[in-house]
Amino acid sequence: MFPRLFTIGSFSIPTYGVLVALGLLVGLKIAVRLAKRSRLDPEKVTNLGVYIAVSAIVGAKLFMIFNNWSYYSADFGRLFSLSALRAGGVFYGGLLAALAVAVAYAKKVGLPWLPAADVLAPGAAFGHAIGRLGCFAAGCCWGRKTDAPWAVVFSDPAAREFTGVPLGVHLHPTQLYEAFGAALIGCYLLRACWRPHAPGSILGRYLLLYSSFRFGVEFFRAEGARTILAGGIFSTTQVVAAALVALGAYVWFRASRQETAAA
Repeated sequence: MFPRLFTIGSFSIPTYGVLVALGLLVGLKIAVRLAKRSRLDPEKVTNLGVYIAVSAIVGAKLFMIFNNWSYYSADFGRLFSLSALRAGGVFYGGLLAALAVAVAYAKKVGLPWLPAADVLAPGAAFGHAIGRLGCFAAGCCWGRKTDAPWAVVFSDPAAREFTGVPLGVHLHPTQLYEAFGAALIGCYLLRACWRPHAPGSILGRYLLLYSSFRFGVEFFRAEGARTILAGGIFSTTQVVAAALVALGAYVWFRASRQETAAA
């Protein structure tokens, strides 16, 4: 749609990168405000957010390589290609890496893990929504062909070059589906944060709601934009999503029991 924000000569700024950075800043701003309200150290929460962002980028790239191992193992030089550098990676690889780093960092600095995760969750949802707008601008994570009246058509050759999205074809705007869903989840989580809740309640809801939504959106993604497990109809992302739905339900249920016991 709009892969380059602006171009000066041979130099250009990718819209995707700008929107991902904006999403990170918005997410951190929300987390810091919630941290102050929850009487958590804002500086530690900010540092945690930065560590999460870096680990998410690395994890997303590694999961992308894992998903497409046959392609990269055929020529390891592709790992260092411009297309690999430009690729955003796989979201769930980033999420899993971020969760692991978050737990380790929180323990190291004495930051209560579950309350910290709760204040970060709404910002993560809003940041993800903004990032998906970047995906839409770049053309990555495109959807299946469709005759729906809300279908989108990519026409910029740069989008094809950057992501491989087909041009001149009516597609499901799966990036916008996710952006809208993540924004709604962010609004819900933000409202829940302002109400009394047991530690882990917000994190559990985030994992459950977003993973359920993502599982459904995957059915509208084009096969060229996702990795289907051998002999099945589900993608690798859907398997991870299903596991995180179960984890989110467990964390939320456990937090709800604590709320009931304390009442």
